[in-house]
Amino acid sequence: MGLDLRGDPIALTAALVDIPSESRHEQRIADEIEAALREQTTGFEILRNGDAVLARTNLGRPSRVLLAGHTDTVPAAGNLPSRLDGGELHGLGTSDMKSGDAVFLHLAATVADPKHDITLVMYDCEEIEAAANGLGRIERELPDWLHADVAILGEPSGGFIEAGCQGTLRVVVTAAGTRAHSARSWLGDNAIHKLGEVVARLSAYQPRSVDIDGCTYREGLSAVRIDGGVAGNVIPDAASVTVNFRFAPDRSVEQALDHVQGVLDGLDVQIEMTDSAAGALPGLAKPAAAALVDAAGGQVRAKYGWTDVARFAALGIPAVNYGPGDPNFAHRTDERVEVAAITAASDMLRRYLTR
Repeated sequence: MGLDLRGDPIALTAALVDIPSESRHEQRIADEIEAALREQTTGFEILRNGDAVLARTNLGRPSRVLLAGHTDTVPAAGNLPSRLDGGELHGLGTSDMKSGDAVFLHLAATVADPKHDITLVMYDCEEIEAAANGLGRIERELPDWLHADVAILGEPSGGFIEAGCQGTLRVVVTAAGTRAHSARSWLGDNAIHKLGEVVARLSAYQPRSVDIDGCTYREGLSAVRIDGGVAGNVIPDAASVTVNFRFAPDRSVEQALDHVQGVLDGLDVQIEMTDSAAGALPGLAKPAAAALVDAAGGQVRAKYGWTDVARFAALGIPAVNYGPGDPNFAHRTDERVEVAAITAASDMLRRYLTR
């Protein structure tokens, strides 16, 4: 039996969870979603792109809402199939993010007269490297499918609208010295010791908090790895510390890098940026996004972490994370979602789409 999009979204979540879909192995779940959309929805243009499934209405409404969810999961860890235990549904992907997918698919099949045109994007390969991300592929190959007035990404958010997202960058801070025998340490120049002031500055760092559209984003600058040392009797001639900066979305990547360099200014080190991703402004003042906040009863907070909402923000589309899952259970062996949260998310988005 195929997926029942018109039934209870709790049961639909369980059915989606029971289809294994580790990243790069999403063909079966994409096949079943495509078949269900073609059989159980009306008024949608439906398109397959690799292992992504896209659907949209063209009703001439004054605004368009895009509902996006990834169908892949991290590798299983003895947490399949799903099981219902009291008020919780357990299993891989229940929180991240097949419960969000289920809500979106259910609404596509059951909202008969939406006040907005709807675009549905169920995409692949979100849980692995960015180069493989299905949403990025759609942006390159089918950019017109991502046009919208507001985008809602079904990432787990605990039932809150988590607006925008932080940016992130990593730098490697390297100190150079002179190698010597540790019994004659004065003949060397200890590179590890030179990192002491780097770590001290990071430890003393006071993160900035900034309010954007009523959401408070708190930044963080942290050492996440230290490398160095040759042997137990050698003064090291090289050492490095990797630093991660999670920055508020009012900074660009370039501004964030300038800030990190400023924090470490004057030290005898080299700084190399190895990875970065811009954040996403919430854009909640725009009408379609403001209406979403109103439908959610004002339950809005900043998103800590980076998600694909940044891709929409880069296109000038206000984007939020909103899903029934609890982000604290994502990727855990005991991943779970409260079934009441699935119902609540479905009810809230139905109000938003129909009033």
